[in-house]
Formats: sequence, C-alpha cells, structure tokens
Amino acid sequence: MQALTSAVLAAFVAYVGAWYFGMVEGNFALLLFLASIITGAYWLAERFVFLPQRQRAAAELEVQTLKRNEELGKLGISKVDDNLTEAKHRLLAQPWWLDWTAGLFPVIIGVFILRSFLFEPFKIPSGSMIPTLLVGDLILVNKFEYGLRLPVLNTKVTAGTPPQRGDVMVFRYPPKPSLDYIKRVVGVPGDEVAYLNKRLSINGKAVPTDTLPEFFDEDTMRYFKQFEEDMGTAKHRLLNDDSRPAFVPGADEFQFKQNCQYSVEGVMCKVPEGHYFMMGDNRDNSLDSRYWGFVPEKNIVGKAFFVWMNFGNLKRIGPFN
Repeated sequence: MQALTSAVLAAFVAYVGAWYFGMVEGNFALLLFLASIITGAYWLAERFVFLPQRQRAAAELEVQTLKRNEELGKLGISKVDDNLTEAKHRLLAQPWWLDWTAGLFPVIIGVFILRSFLFEPFKIPSGSMIPTLLVGDLILVNKFEYGLRLPVLNTKVTAGTPPQRGDVMVFRYPPKPSLDYIKRVVGVPGDEVAYLNKRLSINGKAVPTDTLPEFFDEDTMRYFKQFEEDMGTAKHRLLNDDSRPAFVPGADEFQFKQNCQYSVEGVMCKVPEGHYFMMGDNRDNSLDSRYWGFVPEKNIVGKAFFVWMNFGNLKRIGPFN
C-alpha cells in the first residue's frame, strides 16, 4: 500500500504541477472530486481494516508482554523495562501514507461539499466589471441560488430561482467551458436587448440611467465617464470610454447569432429560451455577449454576492450591487 499511495500522490502532484505551468488544462472540480473519492476509500480502509489490524497487534503485544513479565516474576525478576506504552503507541500510530490520505479526508470532503453546493470562491482577474468589481477582488459565489447542480457534471437537480436582470453571475465561458467568466445579467429568455450608442434598452424601454462623477481607474491612470443604471433589482454603476466606438468590432460566430443585428450604433439581440445576455459593467472594456453570444442555462455556476478579501484594499470587503 505504501508504494501504491506514493504513486497516487505523485500523480496528483504531477497533474497540479503540469496545470500550474500551463502544460495541461486543469479542472479543479474534477480534481477535488477524485481526491474525495480516493481519500474516502483510504478513510474507510483505515477505519475497518488498517486500524483494527494495528489494534489487534497492540493487544497481542500487551498480552505477550504481560505473559513474559509473569514468567519473569516466577523467576524472582520483578523490575522489567519493557516500554510497553511506547511500543503500543508506535503500533497504533498511522503510517505517513495514511496521514496523507485518510487523515485528509474530513478536510477534503468538507471543502468539496462547501464548494460544490454552498459557496465557491473566485478571484477577479480582469477589469471588465469595474467599477463594481476590481482586479484582485476575492469574491464568494452562491451555488444554490439558481438551483443545486451536481459537481463536475454541472447537472441541475433543484429548481432554484431563475437569474434576474441585474444579477452578477459566474458562468462557464461558452466558447471554452473550462473557463469561468463573470458578468452582469442584462437580458433573460425572451428579452429584446438593444445596446445602441452606448445606451441600454430592454424590450423597447430605455434602462433608467443617471450620470455620476467620473471614475478614476488607478490601473490605467485615466478618468472614465460613470453612470448609475437601474434594472429593477438593484442600482449599479457602469463606465463608458469616449475613445471607443459604439459599434461592436470583431464579433465571433456563435449559436443563435441570427437573433442579433449589428450596426454602427451597436447591437440588438433577441434572447433565446434557456439563454442569457451578459455584459460587463466596464462597457467599453468587456468581451461579453455582444462578442461571443448567449450563455446557456447549463453553463451557470452561481450568483456572485460578496467580496471577502482584497489584499490591496481591505475596504473592498463586503457585499456589492
């Protein structure tokens, strides 16, 4: 078992190393699932096989030691340095290969359940959601708001609440589902979304927008026009860059692209059933549904709702709109 465990642990380390250096495309959900299965098997084996074996060996050692001491006592030898307690402790101790498997199972299964069905942490890697979310924000995503899903398979098992306009949602990037993206829900199934001349309309009605003081982006050292948009659930801020054109350059080919009409003013799209139209709050610096299409319901990961840490700015901690 020691050799087998060494091989298993080496395989995990090799996979993580290859993932870190970009040699393979990693899947953390799958890795955590396999780790839970493997460590769980070791935990069961420890509980019902290995531990009872060690306990029997310790009990047998105690019986043999007592019998030996009794025989020595008959010979008049009363003081015997047998170190029984220490010997039993060594026999009952878990070997290293069980410490690194069965010993880690409670932690791994706890993380697996928490991450798969309750809350999952994410790090904001880009500025597409500025000013709502900044680069470096560490956020929590509610995994049950939109319905529980089986880990790895992402199959929905409970109904949950459908995503609403204005929600900040994490989803699997449609062109490459192994990547997680975060954007704001702008259009729900059946909506007609229009983003023309940098103003948003839904079903023919302009989304109420108020002008705010300009936003200073510390990363680019520039000021951007800032607005407050009201989609009915909660108001949120957005940015516009006057140096960027209103039209959408270089839109990809995607499913249901025939539902969209592109022009020099922007884009109009009819959201198909079972899909969502997503946009970043940094409107002129976001690759979103305008470029790569609609997000199918099966790609939903969860609803983002809380910044739990930003090591560069502790004031960022807290809920966000």
